[in-house]
Amino acid sequence: MSTISVRHGDSSAAILERLRADILAGRLVPGERLGEVALARRFEVSRGPVREALRLLADAGLVSFTPNVGARVRELSLADARVLYELREALEAEAARLAALRATPEEARDLGALLKQHAGEIAAHPVGAYFQSGGDADFHIVIARLSGNPLILRLLDSELYPQLSLLRRRHGRVQGRGREALIEHERIQEAIAAGDGELAGLLMRRHIRASWTSLAGELSQEEER
Repeated sequence: MSTISVRHGDSSAAILERLRADILAGRLVPGERLGEVALARRFEVSRGPVREALRLLADAGLVSFTPNVGARVRELSLADARVLYELREALEAEAARLAALRATPEEARDLGALLKQHAGEIAAHPVGAYFQSGGDADFHIVIARLSGNPLILRLLDSELYPQLSLLRRRHGRVQGRGREALIEHERIQEAIAAGDGELAGLLMRRHIRASWTSLAGELSQEEER
């Protein structure tokens, strides 16, 4: 993580964006302490802009505050994750249904081409997780865009997915889930290409539930240790 200087007027926003990027990329991991003094030194600002940036990150669900300890990258409990997945299931099922009704044949083919690219990446790590880099390379974000519903896209891309990124390391310990998820993605893409909204929504709902089942098992084991 590099040291940067920021203009006083833009300092809180600049610090917010840099810390958010570090959290989403896994450079700052859940549970890691975010000391105001150290961050002020890193960004070459006073503690005020750092405090404001941390408050905004807490509002976004990425940072938590503990009395007498301060700010840390948020650690999601099993209960926290369950709430997020319940919302994710509802939003993504509707996104898939709408995408099947609204995507053009070319967009559906592009989605299929993306999955072929993912298949090659998974073949190189057959027992690993199915990590995607976000943006145009992320199957779920592409479907949210194809839904044509800007509110669904905003809720998923700007609010829900950033919080789910905090579960990245837990997903990585679910052996073999990547190959299963790819097969589920391919079936969803086929339903979208066929214009079958009801099937696309149903398959997406089942896919999110399968993802949750595998993750919940890992989270339950962690909480028992």
